[in-house]
Amino acid sequence: MTTQSKTPAGWYPDPHGAAQTLRYWDGSQWTDHTNPAQQAAGQAPPQAAPRQPAFPQQQTADARVQRQVRQQAGVAAGGPGGGTLFTEPVLVVNQKAKLIEVTNEYKVMDQNGREIGSVTQVGQGVLKKILRFVSSLDQFMTHKLEIRDAHGRPQLLLTRPAKIFKSRVIVSRPDGSPVGEIVQKNMIGKINFAMNVDGRQVGAIKAENWRAWNFAIVDHADNEVARITKTWEGLAKALFTTADNYVLQVHYQLPEPLLSLVVATALTVDTALKQDARGLG
Repeated sequence: MTTQSKTPAGWYPDPHGAAQTLRYWDGSQWTDHTNPAQQAAGQAPPQAAPRQPAFPQQQTADARVQRQVRQQAGVAAGGPGGGTLFTEPVLVVNQKAKLIEVTNEYKVMDQNGREIGSVTQVGQGVLKKILRFVSSLDQFMTHKLEIRDAHGRPQLLLTRPAKIFKSRVIVSRPDGSPVGEIVQKNMIGKINFAMNVDGRQVGAIKAENWRAWNFAIVDHADNEVARITKTWEGLAKALFTTADNYVLQVHYQLPEPLLSLVVATALTVDTALKQDARGLG
């Protein structure tokens, strides 16, 4: 809805009548961005409603992230994206560096270093953490990861059921509705995965070497639509931490559900898809 008004941009009670909801007015029209209201809808006039940014405040461009994208991953600077996990042409996925890792956590940024999301391992009990600390048996257990936006709101849930040899990842929305599955096809040589929706293959993930560090992502017609490149963060991190870092380049805006599967692949390739390099201990 577009309205001629001098009302300044900000968060106001939803004009569509949604209870306990604020909608963002950009100064000329209502946007699709909503947030839970701090007070009952319609209780205060527009000027009294709290004003919040659509995305968290962010510092200027991060030269280290730009170097990771352009020099290490070889990705040319792209045009501005939409500021979300699903609208940016480049996603930078950096694992939090830990000497001992018992829970996987990743920060997701755009090509200039602005944080736009995160990935966190969820539902991990004490026993699983102990097993991960003293052995590699946790690689055979069920793992769940939650992909969150810049505000910490869940966007996708990924479940990798317990496995012996080949991995399978179930991708779903926060409300539990299914998106699709990512299924490992082989164990020897360059690892490949199929992206399936309702039993139909809509794309594939192809490792470019046997170490499964870099991946080409293709659609159902085998056309490359995205690429994942692992970047090296220096000898100190390589020797003393478990941190891995990836850059995803999406070549053009993809349709759903392929887009969600590509994002899910890029943000969980290290934990949920790649064969565990520790072997059997």
